[in-house]
Amino acid sequence: MQATETRTGVATREMFYNEALNDALRGEMRRDDRVLVIGEDIAEHGGAFQVTAGLLDEFGPTRVRQTPISEIGIVGAGVGAALTGLRPVVELMYVDFAGLAMDQILNQAAQNRFMFGGQARVPLVVRTQGGSGRGNAAQHSKSLEAWFTHVPGLKVVMPATPADAKGLLTASIRDDDPVMFIEHKLLYRTKGQVPEGEHLVPLGVADVKRRGKDLTIVSWSREVLFALEAATKLAADGVDAEVIDLRTLVPLDKDAVLSSVRRTHRLLVLHEAVKRGGYGAEIAATIAEEAFDDLDAPPRRLAGLETPIPYAQHLEKSVVPQVEDIVRVAKEMLS
Repeated sequence: MQATETRTGVATREMFYNEALNDALRGEMRRDDRVLVIGEDIAEHGGAFQVTAGLLDEFGPTRVRQTPISEIGIVGAGVGAALTGLRPVVELMYVDFAGLAMDQILNQAAQNRFMFGGQARVPLVVRTQGGSGRGNAAQHSKSLEAWFTHVPGLKVVMPATPADAKGLLTASIRDDDPVMFIEHKLLYRTKGQVPEGEHLVPLGVADVKRRGKDLTIVSWSREVLFALEAATKLAADGVDAEVIDLRTLVPLDKDAVLSSVRRTHRLLVLHEAVKRGGYGAEIAATIAEEAFDDLDAPPRRLAGLETPIPYAQHLEKSVVPQVEDIVRVAKEMLS
């Protein structure tokens, strides 16, 4: 597609989300020959969502490693490769399957640097995808980010836009700690302007996607798009909502959220994962602890219902927050 130029002079090109991820992988593999990719169906097939398409042709089977169907083997190989000085990017086809590799993720990847007194580094990226919306039913539609945010030593990244996907994946590959990089299956075919060439988005820096003064909506991944659509509808009714995209859950840009809430005096945390034990509770508790006197209303969480994701489309939509739900809750908070 034709390149354009932003007001800052950076050339951009419209890309799909999966193309932006591919661009990041290709750029880092060209820049650093220690970067390799490992996973199921990632070679000739290009991955289940075409994120690794074309990499085999350019970099060959040594750096694009097709694996058997064994999540513990995939992540274990990545941990070993990272410990020996490589910078592997491993792919788990669905985050639902991460449970099969949790020993490697929690007890090896996350803890080795600590266990060896900082002498060992694990520059490993685990790319995976989750979320509902494609009728993939309960075993292929979970949102499990809260699992990983609870583990010291892991960083957790969940980009919402193509530009952030490229910039955050690049930063994750260059990071010396293990990163869970969780994509949403319904974002792969969303489009956006993406900077050409090297593009880095630092981990731990949130982005204010929309400025507002009446209410702060904090979210990540696909629900950010829902929040922006809801903010447009709210604006038509005279409600000025601010939308913050955390982008990375760990490290958390706490200051960005606190600063926003101290201006708007209201907080709505929005996520697709089940509400009970979800990461939204961490955000709400942080605000209650550190900005209680700035609040004009209690923090609210809007999240998934406590049920496995149904297969039927109308039921699937009913169990995770939709745009109309965000509008309704925001108005309740302001009434």
